[in-house]
Amino acid sequence: MLTLFRDNPLVLLFAVAAIGYLIGNFKVRGSALGVSAVLFVGLFFGALDDQLRIPDVILQLGLAIFVYSVGLSSGPAFFEMYRKNGIKDFGFIIIMLCLTGLMTAGLWSLFDFSAAGATGIYTGSTTNTAALAGVLDYMAGNYDPVTAGKLADEAVIGYSFSYPMGVLGGMIAIVWAKKWLKIDFKEEAKKWRKEYPLDERLTSCAVEVTNEGVCGLDLRDLMLNYDWNVNFGRIIKDGQLGLINWSTQFQIGDKIIVVGNKEDIDSVVEEFGERVRMPHTKDSRSYDTRSIFVSNPNVAGNTIASLNLDKKYSAVITRIRRGDVEMLAKGETVLELGDRIRFMARRKDLRELSKFFGDSYHQSSRINLFSFGIGMGLGLLLGNINFEIGSIFSFKLGYAGGPLIVGLILGGIRRTGKVLWTLPYGANVTLQ
Repeated sequence: MLTLFRDNPLVLLFAVAAIGYLIGNFKVRGSALGVSAVLFVGLFFGALDDQLRIPDVILQLGLAIFVYSVGLSSGPAFFEMYRKNGIKDFGFIIIMLCLTGLMTAGLWSLFDFSAAGATGIYTGSTTNTAALAGVLDYMAGNYDPVTAGKLADEAVIGYSFSYPMGVLGGMIAIVWAKKWLKIDFKEEAKKWRKEYPLDERLTSCAVEVTNEGVCGLDLRDLMLNYDWNVNFGRIIKDGQLGLINWSTQFQIGDKIIVVGNKEDIDSVVEEFGERVRMPHTKDSRSYDTRSIFVSNPNVAGNTIASLNLDKKYSAVITRIRRGDVEMLAKGETVLELGDRIRFMARRKDLRELSKFFGDSYHQSSRINLFSFGIGMGLGLLLGNINFEIGSIFSFKLGYAGGPLIVGLILGGIRRTGKVLWTLPYGANVTLQ
């Protein structure tokens, strides 16, 4: 069997991936290693025979695609974090990396590790495969092949020993921090759900307006006063069915549809009146609720507010499902390829709305090779640029650092003219 793997590196690659995936799905007390198990299986096979190797081009291509995809998906959150918290979060990250580096240096001096081995320990303890790739790339470009190979083996060994500890240590640290800091994850979710897309467990409810305190005010003013985390859909006013917008004013007897999670809906009901069943009117058949896919690249990358749906089609988007996460649709929400949106609209506008958003599952799962290829190419070119710090030190970002940085930038930009840089959610997850 080992001979088969030595002579057929592609068979070895997929065998490791299959076995690792299988092991990663086993759960112990509700936790599983997931994709990390593939790495552990790879380490095991590598320990069996040092001749079991994958061609370098496959390693480089796989890592470059991985980090570029991570950059694209993380770019928006990365720059949003910088806008909100400035250098505070970045300062914290730098401090933690420096502390980890000091601990590694302490172990290096205490146990007399080689410099290459200590570098591998540092990258493994932070579970940063991209950093290890940068180290190996640096060694290959600054030493002769024999020396570079020896140093690379030492770095990989250090990485192999410390990576499992980095994974398990992170899990233990989370459990310890939860107990020591008395973290309530439900309260944390409530606090941050307006800032980040969380699974809201959304539902809808019909409410009759019986409280005069909410009458005579625009919905925009009510939302500012009460800070509700809900969406409003249909309204029956004076027997006529319509859609609620920011200028809608309520009066006694109006019946409205509210979308949100149970706790938020309860707070709206408390202020508006009481729960009721939505009655049918003569206009009921003129409106419908439908879920469609965003597959039009001209729509993806734009905020919902910029689409002006209420003016063009008399439609209201109430919720969005992105992957496994269902969230409320807000005006500032940026639509992405593969999003499944749920909206209320006139029946006569449904066909035009489907055409406008695309509504093609096949198209929403495809990768735009033009933008993907340009982004990857720019990342690899950046990785090959030699940066010099005076005449003492020079470095390259390599095939991991370059694509990562370009991915973050393009992910934050999202689109340039008609070129959409981001990937459909499903395609991005598959590439990672």
